[in-house]
Amino acid sequence: MTGLKPPPLRNDCFALPAGVEWTPVDAALDMLRDRLGPVTGVERRPLAQALGAVLAVDAVARRASPPQANSAVDGYGFAGAVPEGAHVMPLADGRAAAGVPFDGVLPTGRALRVLTGAALPEGVETVILEEDVTLGDGEIAFRGPLKRGANTRKAGEDVAAGAVVLPVGRRLTPADLALLSSVGIAEVAVRVTLRVAILSTGDELTEPGAEAGPGQIYDANRPMLCALAQRLGYRVCDMGRVPDDRAALRATLDRAAQEADVILTSGGASAGDEDHVSALLREAGAMQQWRIALKPGRPLALGLWQGKPVFGLPGNPVAAMVCAIIFARPALAVLAGEAWAEPQGFDLPAGFEKRKKPGRREYLRARVRAGRVEVFASEGSGRVSGLSWAEGLVEIGDDGRHIRPGDLVRFIPYGGFGL
Repeated sequence: MTGLKPPPLRNDCFALPAGVEWTPVDAALDMLRDRLGPVTGVERRPLAQALGAVLAVDAVARRASPPQANSAVDGYGFAGAVPEGAHVMPLADGRAAAGVPFDGVLPTGRALRVLTGAALPEGVETVILEEDVTLGDGEIAFRGPLKRGANTRKAGEDVAAGAVVLPVGRRLTPADLALLSSVGIAEVAVRVTLRVAILSTGDELTEPGAEAGPGQIYDANRPMLCALAQRLGYRVCDMGRVPDDRAALRATLDRAAQEADVILTSGGASAGDEDHVSALLREAGAMQQWRIALKPGRPLALGLWQGKPVFGLPGNPVAAMVCAIIFARPALAVLAGEAWAEPQGFDLPAGFEKRKKPGRREYLRARVRAGRVEVFASEGSGRVSGLSWAEGLVEIGDDGRHIRPGDLVRFIPYGGFGL
């Protein structure tokens, strides 16, 4: 299975249906989900190196968990149930402990000392807690009733042998590694880590810490997008800043296509004189501009460069961030072999008032304080500080709405996007 490659994306994978001008957010997300697929190969990794990797095939239990019926408590085991009333039962010699099973068959009418996790020997069906027992000289006394099977775990009651324990497309967590280990899986088939090339475009950009000349601004998008891709578990290929020069951009895209599986750009994705990203994608014959009914945000430039998908994000940092987490994030997950996952949001009372016109979806930078959702003081997409102030986004649907304090709104914390 090592080195297995998926088929390349088609040149028309981003094409919109005829007559579409403004695309609703949900329609855009549906198209990404339906048209994209994994673009990376498959490799096998030991569990110790599999955290954060994406399963390429279903993980199947090699054996049951637990493998044998065992005791859930420290106590005394015996056969069958016991009726109500007082009981005295002689003790058999020996005991059963986790990893040290009892050697033999327990005779009917006798009790055996058993410890938590011990495999139940033949003749033991029920366990009574040691706190409910009086221990005497070679015998125990206790009161019933006690059901057959009390305080025991059945073989395979957690996972049956041969069962699918984790599905293809699952990104492995620490808890997943515990589950895989418990059913005897030592290594897994996973997708090779997705490589994401990130570049910023624009003559106005300079590096933080450098001397900014007249009309120049510091590049905020590239550090943000690199960190976002890294937080999502991908390998980042930082392609740097590219001036508004078509030849320089073409060379950088060529290099990005050689080094990465997918390319994220910011700036130059609209239809202006200096929008070279969209111009080059159009020249390559694999360019689509999705006019998303979204605020903040502009048209997304999507296409292929030497067979590698390109997501052209807006140059404005707030719009770039919102478009990246709403559209690029789930698309990258699918390209990486991960199952499509909706962001986890919550309905909470608003701590603000807002009137919204119908026609497009809006995302407001927001956080939760005292059980209510606050929004950033300004909706201006140039206010980068609002991204850091916020702890997530408020999503307001496509219809018109007048939100008053106390009305329920959908709040999606950054963690709901996997960030």
